[in-house]
Amino acid sequence: MQLFVNDLTVMDFSYLCPERGMVGESWIVDVILNGDLNEESMVLDFGKVKKQLKYLIDEYIDHKLLVAVEHDYSLIHRDEKNDRVKVDFMRPNGKSIHLDCPAEAYAFVYAEQVTMPSVSDYLKDVIATHLPENVQGIELILRAEVINTPYYHYTHGLKKHDGNCQRIAHGHRSKVLVFENQQPSLKWQEYWAKRWADIYIGTEEDIVETDTTNLGIEGVGFESHFVFAYEASQGRFELAIPKSESELMQTDTTVECLAQYMVEEQKRLDAKSEYKVLAFEGVGKGAIAHA
Repeated sequence: MQLFVNDLTVMDFSYLCPERGMVGESWIVDVILNGDLNEESMVLDFGKVKKQLKYLIDEYIDHKLLVAVEHDYSLIHRDEKNDRVKVDFMRPNGKSIHLDCPAEAYAFVYAEQVTMPSVSDYLKDVIATHLPENVQGIELILRAEVINTPYYHYTHGLKKHDGNCQRIAHGHRSKVLVFENQQPSLKWQEYWAKRWADIYIGTEEDIVETDTTNLGIEGVGFESHFVFAYEASQGRFELAIPKSESELMQTDTTVECLAQYMVEEQKRLDAKSEYKVLAFEGVGKGAIAHA
């Protein structure tokens, strides 16, 4: 017997890619359980599926940075005493990425690449240990939202957030809707999709000097990088990322601030028109700003 649940959850996370750099992503999760009927004539109660499995997926992937352990660029240094991990992702041509964060900010995928199959395998191994005896197998279907309009991938960190959004490198795959004089503007939507393709969006006040951090690796300079660091309730987060793959804001990077930033940029670029921006944060949620 098989039990299925579609749209169980959405995983918002970022991962390190050799070509694209730090990529914000949002994947929808469907699940199929294979097993015998239990004493309640069920494979597993839907309430438990939605609660327990969603909890595990959120706990092990959501709002984390995924690192492919077996990729040649991945250098991982664990500080077991302080429960911290330092990651150096040694992309060439001055585009390396460096982090020093609490261990819970990462998910380490034992594969050469972060892909839907490799993440699915990672999660199945985690979930299998929490299933009742009558459930013999689990299938996870990971998929991206079908978006027929322009979209972008962005990564950020929200240091003031009490939950997991405070992690300095988590992200989203997000569509954007721009209305110019009350009419949808494909031109401006394509503009933002190109401007924020695989972007890290940081706050200016979080920029620090490299020597105040634990970042750095012999022979690698940070002249072409922004270095960010901040303290949050889960600990200290540090990141060095290429300037060419980043954009700075003077405010926090909540989706509300992003929407306001975008609409103000629209007015700066073309003051003659009125604008409305719907900035999405992953799937089915976001903020609206007018100017």
